[in-house]
This record gives sequence, C-alpha cells and structure tokens, in this order.
Amino acid sequence: MNNEQLRKSIERQVKRIQRAEKERPTILAQSVFMGSLALLFVLPVIVGAYLGNWLDDKAQGYSVHWTIGLIVLGLVIGMVNVYLYIRERG
Repeated sequence: MNNEQLRKSIERQVKRIQRAEKERPTILAQSVFMGSLALLFVLPVIVGAYLGNWLDDKAQGYSVHWTIGLIVLGLVIGMVNVYLYIRERG
C-alpha cells in the first residue's frame, strides 16, 4: 500500500466512525424504546386480568377460568405487539 491509499483508507474509517457516533441512540431514546416495549407487553396482560376478573365475578360460584384465559391471551397479544414493534423499528 502506498501512502495515498493508506490515507484514503484512514479517512474512510474516520468518516464511518463519526457517522456511527452521530447515529448512536441516546440514553433517553433507549429509555423511551424500552418503556414502549414494556407498555406494549404489559398493558394487554393487565386488561386481560381485569376483564377476566370482572367476568369471573359475574359467574356463579368461585371461578378463575376467564381470568386465567384472558391473562394468557394478553400474554400472546403482548408478545405479538412487541415483535411487530421491534420489526417495524429494526
């Protein structure tokens, strides 16, 4: 390698490093991303638990069938939400 090729190679690497440094997400952006993921996952589970509990209260006797079923459904919906959100942003 001659000096000119070495200089161009180093310049390309420096530009690539500077671009990566500029595009690096901040702590605030990472926090917002993680908070969004948590909300997308937890919210369907909580809604399922409350709705299932309400339906079980309407049924005669002691029952947790609706609660368990809707919590599981909330877990599935939460996982799909997170998957789709990561796929869209990635």
